[in-house]
Amino acid sequence: MNIPGTSKENSGRHPLYKGVRQRKNSDKWVSEIREPRKPNRIWLGTFSTPEMAAIAYDVAALALKGTQTGLNFPNSASSLPVPASMSPGDIQAAAASAAAAFGAARDAIVVANNSSVERSNVMMNGSYENTNGFMDEDLIFDMPNVLMNMAEGMLLSPPCQFTFDAASEADDYAGEDDYLWNFT
Repeated sequence: MNIPGTSKENSGRHPLYKGVRQRKNSDKWVSEIREPRKPNRIWLGTFSTPEMAAIAYDVAALALKGTQTGLNFPNSASSLPVPASMSPGDIQAAAASAAAAFGAARDAIVVANNSSVERSNVMMNGSYENTNGFMDEDLIFDMPNVLMNMAEGMLLSPPCQFTFDAASEADDYAGEDDYLWNFT
């Protein structure tokens, strides 16, 4: 006798990814993980693709079970964010961050592919345009924040950014760089 919702076929679980299932009557995917040696589960979130949910699961699995655990994307384990602590809130935040980064990269690639298709359509209509596949790396790698992210990853403070202040220059301000050129 089959009880509805108990068979693996009807559970919504993704056939390929661990810790991922599809919401009933929806195109959304959810991810959660059980804490080791506890009955509690940590809710990782609801995502638009199964891959985003799988990335979130991998972040949590690495944090809770270590590097020897089975992952959905084992080759990307070294690039995943590490939670600030073992608290469920920090694990959820790191998992959401990884899923969002994956989603942003996927969206950037889709946009780049769509613009390539548009360029090829323009070429077919008789006008010339560069056919090199353009990919917005600034969007993918979050270039405006790359120094901040690198400094955070190395646990260093970010480098100082020089700003010109006309008022301090007018008052003969002796800044720290003045020592480099003052030999008297």
